[in-house]
Amino acid sequence: MGHARPQQGNLSALPLREFVLEGFRGGVEVQALLFAVFLALYVVTVLGNVTMIVVTTLDARLHSPMYFFLRNLSFLDLCYSSTIAPNALATFISSSKAISFGGCATQLFFFSFLGTTEAILLAVMAYDRFVAICSPLQYPVTMCPVTCARLVLAAYCGGCLNAITETSLTFQLPFCSSNRIDHFFCDVPPLLRLACANTALNELVMFGLCGLILVGAVLGIFVSYGYIAVTILRMRSASGRHKLFSTCGSHLTAVSLFYGTGFVMYGQPGAVESMEQGKVVSVFYTLVISMLNPLIYSLRNKDVKDALSRLGQRRCPGHWWKSSRETLLMQTDLVFRVLISPFLFAFSVSPSLPPSTHESILS
Repeated sequence: MGHARPQQGNLSALPLREFVLEGFRGGVEVQALLFAVFLALYVVTVLGNVTMIVVTTLDARLHSPMYFFLRNLSFLDLCYSSTIAPNALATFISSSKAISFGGCATQLFFFSFLGTTEAILLAVMAYDRFVAICSPLQYPVTMCPVTCARLVLAAYCGGCLNAITETSLTFQLPFCSSNRIDHFFCDVPPLLRLACANTALNELVMFGLCGLILVGAVLGIFVSYGYIAVTILRMRSASGRHKLFSTCGSHLTAVSLFYGTGFVMYGQPGAVESMEQGKVVSVFYTLVISMLNPLIYSLRNKDVKDALSRLGQRRCPGHWWKSSRETLLMQTDLVFRVLISPFLFAFSVSPSLPPSTHESILS
C-alpha cells in the first residue's frame, strides 16, 4: 500500500510552487464536451440547491427540524460543488492547467471538510426520521432548536477535524519534481502518488478515518431505519405506511448515492491505485449527487412542491411592485433573509414545532 519513491534523477524532492491538473485525456473537442457537461451539471446544481434553500427559508410551513437539516444539506451541496466545478471548468478551456500550492491545499481542505460534514449530516437526518416516526409525541421536545443546532454543529466540527488531519498529513510530504496531478482537482490519492516519501501512514490514516466515518454513519443509519421499518410494519393504516415510506425513500436514495460512491473511492485499500476509475466516480460525488439531491427531495415531497407553488403565486410582478410602504418593507426583508441565509444555516435554529403526530410531522 505505502511505498517510498527514490529521490534521484527527475524524482528528487523539490519545493513546488504549483501543480498541474491533468484532468481527463483528450483533444480540444473532448475538452469542449467536458466543459459543456460540467457547466450544465453545475448550473443545475446551483439552481436546484438555491431554490431549495429559498423555499425552505421563506415558507413558514417548512420551518421544522427535517427541513432545517435539508437546508443545511443544500448549502453543503452548493459549496461542495463550487469547490470543484469552477476550477475544473477553467482548466477545460485554458491552456494553463496550473493551480498554486496553496490553492491546491485550500481546495483539498474544503473538499474534505464539506464531504465529511455531509456524510455526518446524512446520518443526523436519519436519526431525525427515527425520532419523528418512532417517538412522534416526544419529537418536538427531543428535536428542539438547540438540539438541531448542536447536531449540525457537531457535523461541521467532525468535517473540520477530518479535513485538518488529511490536509496537514498530505502537504507535509516531500513532493517529487513531477508536479502533474492525474486528476481534475486536488484529492489525496493522486497527491500521494507524487510523494517522494513512504506514504503508508497517510494511506492508513485516510483509510482509517474514511472507514470510521463511513462505517459509523452507515451503522447509525441502518439502526435508525431498522427501528423505522419495524414501526411502519406495525401500522394498520396503508396510507400512513405509504406516506412514511415515501418520506424515508428520498433520504435513503440520497444516502445510497453518496455513501456508495464514497466507499468505492475511499473505503477500500486499493482505491488509491485506480485513478482512471476515480475520476469518473469523482464526477458523481462532486457534481451529479449534488445536482440530484434537491430533485430527489422536491419531486418526492408534497410539502416542497406545495411551497414552490405558493412561492410562485406570491412572486407575480404586480404584487412585487406595489407602492405600498408595508409591502416594500416586507419584500426587502425577504430578499435580505435570502441573501444572508446561507451564511447562517450552520448555526441557526429552527422554530419549535407544535405537538404533532405521524401525519403532521411527515405529511
